[in-house]
Amino acid sequence: MRLGAPIYADCSTPENWVAAVKAKGYGAAYCPLDRNADDATVKAYEDAAKQAGIVIAEVGAWSDPLHPEESARKKALEFCQAQLDLADRIGARCCVNISGSRGEQWDGHDPRNLTPETFDLVVQSVRAIVDAVKPTRSFYSLETMPWMYPDSADSYLGLVKAIDRPGFAVHLDPVNLICSPQRYYSNGDIIRECFKKLGPRIRSCHAKDILLQTRLTTHLDEIAPGQGGLDYAVFLQELNKLEPDAPLMLEHLPKEDEYDAAAAHVRSVAEKEGLKFL
Repeated sequence: MRLGAPIYADCSTPENWVAAVKAKGYGAAYCPLDRNADDATVKAYEDAAKQAGIVIAEVGAWSDPLHPEESARKKALEFCQAQLDLADRIGARCCVNISGSRGEQWDGHDPRNLTPETFDLVVQSVRAIVDAVKPTRSFYSLETMPWMYPDSADSYLGLVKAIDRPGFAVHLDPVNLICSPQRYYSNGDIIRECFKKLGPRIRSCHAKDILLQTRLTTHLDEIAPGQGGLDYAVFLQELNKLEPDAPLMLEHLPKEDEYDAAAAHVRSVAEKEGLKFL
């Protein structure tokens, strides 16, 4: 397994980017380019990553392919197609997005999000993205979420079956599945279930943490790894069972030193469990 995080450095050349990733001791990285990069530039970064033993974990396609306005929905689909194309060109393990919201906030909750009708819309949107690109090296994937599909291992399996495309795979963020006290206190079991049912299809994972507050009614806050209740021992044990290049990517921290501290915590848990990051 491999660890990665955003890089706070000049990544304007492949050499600078590789040096910055290696300086942090990471074996995985987010894609440093956007969809407008030409093929020669993409190839240069891909070659540099391979030579340095760095896995390009994911290309983000953060947008709302289910947006209620047709023009915004079309723009989001085109963006996802372009980002998936970039992932395929550079050999990233996946292109990741959320499924989208039926409401005004692209990543927000809406009473229509977890309905059979929306499930079908998700299937249609993912097919439209994958079929337009026909990736041969990378995969389009959906990040697990608390209030939109996929919101569980079983709903993810349902999407995999319904979408029925070899270019669709799994992205796992277990923190996003913790949306109740019941799930909070059984998160180790939820993580095990996800890896048991989705393991071979998982292309990348996100690393963060979650804390159940004591004030009523229920308040769950996303925080840095090591400061909450996520069972990182189970998370790393299960991740380590996948292929050696399986990446764990830190995210959503505001400062470089916070990423350094988060990486140190994750590495310390791995060491206690007798596990190693490549």
